[in-house]
Amino acid sequence: MKIVFMGTPDFAVPSLKKIIDVYGVESVFTQPDKPKGRGKKISYSPVKEVALENNIKVFQPTKLKADKEALEYLKNLKPDFIIVVAFGQILTKEVLDIPKYGCINLHASLLPMYRGAAPLNWAIINGEKKSGNTTMLMDVGLDTGDMLLKDEIEITDNMTAGELHDLLMYRGADLLLNTIDGLSKGTIIPERQCEETFYAKMLNKDLGRIDWNNSAKNIHNLIRGLNPWPIAHTTYDDKSMKIYESEVLVESSNKEPGTIINVSKEGMKVSTNLGVLLIKKIQFPNGKPLTIEQYTNGNELEINKKLI
Repeated sequence: MKIVFMGTPDFAVPSLKKIIDVYGVESVFTQPDKPKGRGKKISYSPVKEVALENNIKVFQPTKLKADKEALEYLKNLKPDFIIVVAFGQILTKEVLDIPKYGCINLHASLLPMYRGAAPLNWAIINGEKKSGNTTMLMDVGLDTGDMLLKDEIEITDNMTAGELHDLLMYRGADLLLNTIDGLSKGTIIPERQCEETFYAKMLNKDLGRIDWNNSAKNIHNLIRGLNPWPIAHTTYDDKSMKIYESEVLVESSNKEPGTIINVSKEGMKVSTNLGVLLIKKIQFPNGKPLTIEQYTNGNELEINKKLI
């Protein structure tokens, strides 16, 4: 079986490794190398690293639709599958029509909900109790192709986007193997998507500004949905304070929303419009992320001070 893999970040790596082990991969398509860090040293994508370790041919088109050499290669290869996991480019109909069984995408949501760039983050921000992966036959729309297989998991109360990412990353690899097997044997019946959905737009830093007039539960969901990036933030004593971890407490307060009502080694209690939030890990500019216990061992967080 001839398989081409298209992907770029860490999320795609377990899928690539499993497909290499079970079926082999003819070639890998990934985003161009980029300068990274203060030294602007050229950095390979995680997918490229795996491809090179396994002596697999690598293509890095800036725009696949305009790369004649890459397109000609795909047409001549006549692959059975093109597997796409967080590639970072939209495929044209010309590419979608090349493989025998189609282009298969792994998407980190239970489609048709949460199409778009940041599905697992928005699922947590919106307080969903479940998430998962969906494999689909790609079409020219954005995450609109016919659904193939799904794998559902529970989102626990304090799960962060980073933790959900890692769970879905590994489970998605197995779902792709089952999809390749089922499609090649003709045992999977594609299912059309309905149009009712929440679009998971791209994240940005402005989204992280905390509104303390919201409920403790909603603020908690924002904090965990934006961890590890871009991280929810507020302002304490004219300084930006990033908040990494929190917990909703079963208690109330008559203090104004955003007021620090208690500080202990367990965390910093802050009043909200509905309920009390326990802040457990923070970071100030030029500092490291620290638990409240670590930070207050030498620094003060003033009770009755207001976060804005």
